[in-house]
Amino acid sequence: MCCGASASAAARNAGADIFVTADIKYHQFYEAENSMVIADIGHFETEQFTKNLLVDFLKEKIPNFAVTLSESITNPIKYF
Repeated sequence: MCCGASASAAARNAGADIFVTADIKYHQFYEAENSMVIADIGHFETEQFTKNLLVDFLKEKIPNFAVTLSESITNPIKYF
């Protein structure tokens, strides 16, 4: 699994059956040459929960450190 923009070639060369990412480029789907599944599950969708994990981790590891979790939703893509 890879968050953010990433190339699928390394996963294919490593013998992966599936490559999970958030920002695959159009032509990278063709680079897979039907040799593996590419799951492009969305940049916002893969990161929206990561901030919660990061905040929890920081609060646990550095309890005297002030951490504020933003409530902003900045996904520019609107699904209808």
